[in-house]
Formats: sequence, structure tokens, C-alpha cells
Amino acid sequence: MRNAFLVFFFIISGNLFAQIIERSLVIKDADTQQPIEDATVYVVKTKQTLLSNTNGVVTFILNGGSNIQISHTSYVAMTVKSVTLKDRETIIYLKSNINNLDEVIITKKHPQKILKALIENSSQKLTVPARLKVYSREFFKLNGAYSYYNDGLINFQISGKSTNFRTNILVEQNRSYGLIDKEVSADLLGYNLNDIMENYYNFKYLNPLLESSARKEFEFLIKAYATNSNYYMMTVSPMDNSKTLLDNFTIVYDNKEKIIIEVSAYLSPATLARVEEKTAVGTKNIYKSFYKTIYRNDGTNYYLMSSKEEIGFQKNEKKKSNTIEVRNYFITTNFSEQNYSFKEGEEFKDKTLFNKNNVILSDYWSTSGLTTTPEEQDIIDTLEEKE
Repeated sequence: MRNAFLVFFFIISGNLFAQIIERSLVIKDADTQQPIEDATVYVVKTKQTLLSNTNGVVTFILNGGSNIQISHTSYVAMTVKSVTLKDRETIIYLKSNINNLDEVIITKKHPQKILKALIENSSQKLTVPARLKVYSREFFKLNGAYSYYNDGLINFQISGKSTNFRTNILVEQNRSYGLIDKEVSADLLGYNLNDIMENYYNFKYLNPLLESSARKEFEFLIKAYATNSNYYMMTVSPMDNSKTLLDNFTIVYDNKEKIIIEVSAYLSPATLARVEEKTAVGTKNIYKSFYKTIYRNDGTNYYLMSSKEEIGFQKNEKKKSNTIEVRNYFITTNFSEQNYSFKEGEEFKDKTLFNKNNVILSDYWSTSGLTTTPEEQDIIDTLEEKE
């Protein structure tokens, strides 16, 4: 009887362990077959949020059965059951809805007023207090070569009210590789962790569009999605005669809930070509700028889900000029309405992880929700070997 029990125990144990498996999804456009970046993958059972990388890949550990929700503002959302994922890697095709945008929406209100109301309402509806467990990743490139990398698992406790949000920060783990030239370290334009969440929760990056001069500098346009009657897309583009660095904006919002779902902005080649180059010592000539923030509304909570920022510029020095590029990622891996507790002295007060000693307790980057591309992993490995 005892032997029979042991056999039964090992069979059950084996089945349980067999259910804990790693799976990868490759999210692709159904028409073009191209990978889809920034698709949100939500594992319902574990409440884990993932974001597809530039190759359209997300990787996660699956423990038992679960529904997996896949969404992107430019595509029709879908849900798959984990039991259908038989292979280690599964290709998921999403149908684009951008090509099916309806005609321009005609409103009595100017889109600028609509945007202002959206920002105010979104700031008020963001779930606060809240704790965001965020995976942060940053690449730094100097004169064409990657020279610095850091990432970390960070807890942001957000409190306060609209226009007066406050953040407490605890860094769980972090690592940094590579060296920065002392002359350019001040230009490490990564996240200022002390105010980044306040900026995202106040939608600070949209402030230029609220200025009284914006109506003369930008063209506003609103369209609706044919496949999702709740979603509208507002595009804001600089006028052709603009000679200053003005971004092209896209704001996707839920017209029923009156909340912002996604914000992206970039400097177009046409805009950059119209701007006069600076030559004075200490000045900078930006040649690339992009950012994107995505907010999640699950029906109960509304919070920042991810952000990505890229900037490239040439800085004029006395003897030479340096070309600098910084690429940053943020992804909320876990959301909670409960406060975390900490002792005095444990709270992180610095602006960046730049000077913080490495603290590695686990391979947190493997379950970060943002899978590295082969190219990114090569950069990390190369910088780590130089340490």
C-alpha cells in the first residue's frame, strides 16, 4: 500500500510540475506578417502584464490553465486559452483596425478643449493610492557604441490627488553595466525617478498642446475606430511653416469613459529639417525623439501600464562633439491598491539608478514582462563582460 501511495504521489507531483512551463508568443500583423511591438499580454490567472518587444515576442511562465488577453490600440483584441498553446512558441495574428478608421469626427468643441477635459478627467480617475511594481530598463549609446546599461525592479507608491500626486520609491533589485564618460554623464537623459510618475499621472507631456498658441502651431484631427465605437484617435501635427521643434502627437482615448489610453509623440524628419542647427559650445542638436505611454483600464482600476522614451542628440563640446542616444523602458508588472511598508532610510531618493550599487537577488529580468531581443541581450552580455 505504501509503495502504491508513493507511485500515486509522484504521478500527481509530476503532473503538477509539468504544468509549470515557459511559453513564448510572437504577436504579428495578420495582413503584413510583421511583428507587432507594444502589444499588451495579460495572463488572467496570475494577473501578470507583459509587453511585446520589437520582434513581437513575449515570454512568460505558465502555471496551470488561464485565459490570456492580447490587445493593442491599433488592432482588434483577442483572448486565447493557455491549453491551446501546445508549442513552446506560438504565433498570434492580430487584425489591424487602423485601416478601418471612420471619417473625421466633427465636434462643436475645438479638439484642444476636448483634450484638456480628457486630461483632467483621466487624472481624476487614475486609481490612487496605488502601488506599481515596475521593471525599468535603460540603454545608453555614446558616439555610436553602447557604453552603459541598467535595469531594476522598482516599487512606486502613488498617493495624493490630481495635480498633486506624490511618490515613494523602493528599489527591490537593480544592476548596472558599463562606464560613462565623466564629461557626458550629466546628459544621461534617463528617467528622473523622483518625478516620473507624477509627470505620467498629470499627463505633463501633453502640456504644449494646451497652450493658447497651440491652435496656431498645430493641426488637430479626431477619428473613430470602426471596430471599436468607444475608442477615438486624436492626431496633433505641427503646421508646415513651423520652425521650432514641435512633436507629432497621437492620443488614443476611450470616448465613453473619457479617459486617455495611449499617448505617443515623435519628431518628424520634416520638422527636424526645418530647424536651424546650433553650433555654440554646450548646445545640443536633437536628431531623434520619441515617447509612448500606455494606460490600462481593467474596469476597476486605471493606471500607467508602460512607457518608452528614446532620444538622440549631438552635444557641442569645446574640442569635439559627442553623439548621445538614450533608450528607456518602463512596464508595470504588478498593480495593487495596498500600500507597502518601509523603514526610514530604505526609501530611494536619487534621481536615477546610475550610482546605485548592484543588488541582484534573483534573475528578475527574466520575469520582467519585457523580453529582451537577441540584439539587446548581446549588448547587455557585452557590457557585463567588461565589468
